[in-house]
Amino acid sequence: MEQETVLNHHTIAILGGTGHEGSGLGLRWAKAGHSVIIGSRAREKAEAAATEINGRLGSQSVRGLDNAAAAQAADIVVLTVPYSAHTLTLEAVREAVQGKVFVDVTVPLAPPKVSRVQMPAAGSASQEAQNLLGNGVKVVTAFQSISAEHLKDPDHPIDCDVLVCGDDKEAKAVVIALAADAGMKGYDAGPLANAVVAEGLTSVLIGLNQKYKVKSSGIKITGI
Repeated sequence: MEQETVLNHHTIAILGGTGHEGSGLGLRWAKAGHSVIIGSRAREKAEAAATEINGRLGSQSVRGLDNAAAAQAADIVVLTVPYSAHTLTLEAVREAVQGKVFVDVTVPLAPPKVSRVQMPAAGSASQEAQNLLGNGVKVVTAFQSISAEHLKDPDHPIDCDVLVCGDDKEAKAVVIALAADAGMKGYDAGPLANAVVAEGLTSVLIGLNQKYKVKSSGIKITGI
């Protein structure tokens, strides 16, 4: 599988990138020509995930590091950890992400009732990230409604749109471009305060998957 090239090349760290969502995004961004760093609490796990992606792509464009080192080495940082690890991961990389675009893919799921929308006091996980990281970080929320089932196959078209929320217009434009590089259509869905909708939709989609016995329900924006 040959690597493509992108006009605006980025070094992207995916924290918690050994999971299905993070590794799927990493696979697609590496295929598009970005430099990808898989981050994990355990560097060995990150290196193993990077090796697997490189093997699928026939390249050496992906590497694995611990989360803090991955965040330090990247110009864009993407967080794909479970909500239970959200705060600890943010605290571990706070200094490394200053001045950078920080894409939070976290959904505040509260097992076992993961099909019920349950938002934190701050309003959303992404708002919690902004509060903890400070105004020096451009937090954007995106990709919560994308099924990992689709991401794992880089040649599979994704018939699902991405809501992108954040308070920095340029940072949102960067993330919308990253969505396109991964084969998706991203839409500017307003300020970070609107992340409550983007994150909450994930629980709704989980419920739809369960009710209709599917694995990859998603959303489409119509009329634009």
